[in-house]
Amino acid sequence: MSEYEKLLDEAYKKVKQVASSSERFEIPKVEGHFEGKKTIVSNFFHIAEHIRRNPEHFQKFILRELAASGQRESDRLVLNNKIPSEKINQKIEQYMKEFVICRECGKPDTELIREDRLTFIKCSACGARHSVRGKI
Repeated sequence: MSEYEKLLDEAYKKVKQVASSSERFEIPKVEGHFEGKKTIVSNFFHIAEHIRRNPEHFQKFILRELAASGQRESDRLVLNNKIPSEKINQKIEQYMKEFVICRECGKPDTELIREDRLTFIKCSACGARHSVRGKI
C-alpha cells in the first residue's frame, strides 16, 4: 500500500496545477493616443493575437461598431475620429462576448468556423457550438 501512495505522490507532483481563480482570461486594455483628429490604437494587433482572432475580422467589427473609418498601418490601427479609449474598450468587450467567449462554459478557448454561409463558435473546452452573425 505504501508503494501505491509513493506513486500517487509522484504523479501529483508531475501534474500541472490548475489556477483556482475563476477569471483566468483578461482582455488587454487599449493603448494609444490622439494625433490631431485621429485616434491611434498602438496595441491593436497584440489584442487580436491575445484573443486569437483574425485582425481583419476584429478590425471590421470595431470600425462598424464605432461608426468610424480607419485603416491598419504597420502594427497599429488608425481611426479617423477622436474616440476615447473607454468607448473602444467597451466595443472590445462586446466583441469578446459575441465572438470569443463560449456561451455554455464561459471560457475563451474557442475558434470561429465557417460552414457554407454560416459562422459558428466552436469551444475547445466543452465542445459546444453556437452560431454567430456572419456579416459584420
